[in-house]
Amino acid sequence: MGAGRLYGVGLGPGDPELVTVKAARLVERADVVAYHSARHGRSIARAIAEPYLREGQIEEALVYPVTTETTAHPGGYRGAIDEFYAECAARLAAHLDAGRDVVVLCEGDPFFYGSYLHIHKRLSPRYATEVVPGVTSVSGGSAVLGRPLVEGDEVLTVLPGTLAPEELARRLDGSGPAAILKLGRTFTAVREALARAGRLDEAWYVERATTAGQRVAPLSDVDPSTVPYFSLALLPSRVAAVPPPLVDAAARSGPGEVSVVGLGPAGREWTTPEAQAVLAAADDLVGYGPYLDRVPPNPRQRRHPSGNTEEAARAAYALDLAAAGSRVAVVSSGDPGVFAMASAVLEVAAQPRYADVPVRVVPGLTAAQAVASRAGAPLGHDYCVLSLSDRLKPWDVIVERLTAAARTDLVIAIYNPASRTRTWQVEKARDLLLEHRAPDTPVVVGRDVGGPAEHVRVVRLADLDPSGVDMRCLLIVGSSATRQGSGGAVFTPRRYP
Repeated sequence: MGAGRLYGVGLGPGDPELVTVKAARLVERADVVAYHSARHGRSIARAIAEPYLREGQIEEALVYPVTTETTAHPGGYRGAIDEFYAECAARLAAHLDAGRDVVVLCEGDPFFYGSYLHIHKRLSPRYATEVVPGVTSVSGGSAVLGRPLVEGDEVLTVLPGTLAPEELARRLDGSGPAAILKLGRTFTAVREALARAGRLDEAWYVERATTAGQRVAPLSDVDPSTVPYFSLALLPSRVAAVPPPLVDAAARSGPGEVSVVGLGPAGREWTTPEAQAVLAAADDLVGYGPYLDRVPPNPRQRRHPSGNTEEAARAAYALDLAAAGSRVAVVSSGDPGVFAMASAVLEVAAQPRYADVPVRVVPGLTAAQAVASRAGAPLGHDYCVLSLSDRLKPWDVIVERLTAAARTDLVIAIYNPASRTRTWQVEKARDLLLEHRAPDTPVVVGRDVGGPAEHVRVVRLADLDPSGVDMRCLLIVGSSATRQGSGGAVFTPRRYP
């Protein structure tokens, strides 16, 4: 063993105050401080450690010869990097042989996808070595997101974004929490894998966690051109149980309240100021996981996600929280009174034990209004709204109502047209409507309006293809008066012939 000692020191995700006491002590006492950087010379690790450096220390800047660009090295990228790490090890070994202690600075944890690994493998057999763990980027991301990573028997999967999209999708296929690192140039492929696995709506993007430049956003809203390497995707715990609400009895007496809040069809710009104010004031947020994820995280608040078919249990849970004194916001997409949570909450709230719990409904922009606005004004005259889902009502009732609307020449906004398990209703509805509507009747097909995958098209009723319709779509079927103008806008005149 050489006379000097080698330390791989984890500095945490970015905030210098998250450096451990031991790491700070070792950095301050080290004879030599080494850190990696790209050719621009700026080192994130050194910036984190700077408050703990002292004058007179020797600094070894380990500058990568290549990062994302191509190289003329005969061994290619791998050959260039292997040669670089061998040179780094030789430079640090010279200090160790001279009796100097060397600290290699590492963002996050040295043994968690860290560059220090390559130094450790080359020098630890020859020199006394110690690794000081640090807070990982995954832990830092979870903290700033304000969402637990795992609970109970959940299993956390950590993946590099450099995996092929099909392999990422395979490993993400399930409901367990996950973290995906090394985004940057891989971001588009990672987003593709999340979408393929059906988990894009629950994914969060965290950039430079715990630093002044941190950014947190739903991953589906992020522009790929803005994504740096030091960012990650998080799919947090779906269980995320929390203790009962902490209520300041001196500040609040009696029960709290439940507000059923409509978020609108997409992002914050589609949510009313009233709804945003109610969400901001809430102690607890309750809702279907993907809808709840649309509310910006606030560490002060407790979040209670649940599944898509658990409306009654969700309503009772919200009312129990309010009965204990909490201000609870139950979130719904669109308007909570349209095929959403308002009626479910009010139905449970009618039970005598919730008689003292106030419940109010905060309206939101509906999906029908959003799709109509993108197409023109197809809802300009009388119209009806119905759902093709037969989960809560028999299909023969849907047929009767659809037939009645078709016979009376109403414009029809159709919610829940199809899902993974309901694939035949759209074709049946189209054929039924063709018995009462002309083949050329305009049909607006809107998908993910306001979201990153927004797509709106207009087709003839006779040409409506069920294979292009899913649960994220809404259909607007015109009346006999509905027409498409020369500019492509669809409208229903206010005057009926």
